[in-house]
Amino acid sequence: MSTTADGPTDQDIEHLRATVGVAVRSRKNGNHPFGAVLAGPDGRVLLEAENSVVTGRDATGHAETNLVRAASAAYDPKFLLTCTLYTSTEPCAMCSGAIYWGGIGRVVYALGEDQLLALTGADLENPTMALPCRRVFAAGQRPLPVVGPVDLPEARAVHDGFWNRG
Repeated sequence: MSTTADGPTDQDIEHLRATVGVAVRSRKNGNHPFGAVLAGPDGRVLLEAENSVVTGRDATGHAETNLVRAASAAYDPKFLLTCTLYTSTEPCAMCSGAIYWGGIGRVVYALGEDQLLALTGADLENPTMALPCRRVFAAGQRPLPVVGPVDLPEARAVHDGFWNRG
């Protein structure tokens, strides 16, 4: 998969749009509006995962963590180093740790964690941490390239009317 120093490739944008579709489905299924997709080195989508915090009654059921669990069970660690995890929103500190420990080779995200905080405010369902994924990854022992935030209006739109509902 080719990347540019400045930003996402056309294929990255296509996969990010797919994550937003998964986030829409997650919301329709009664969960928080987040989605993630894993693509192999050839760009083919291998797995996708939605958030399951509400329906699974599991605070760790974030889309990225769910995806890493499935990927770790399905693929060899050496192969995962060649894969890219795409996500509708920047991975939180917990998900960043899972991505790092799961051995994923690259991350691309649409909406930034700071942008999410601006949308959610002090909503108790999403106590956003001001800890960018790049800082978490930088504390590790292997490089983990990150592309994002990528401006996709639909990545913001999936959150419209969801947070701070009273």
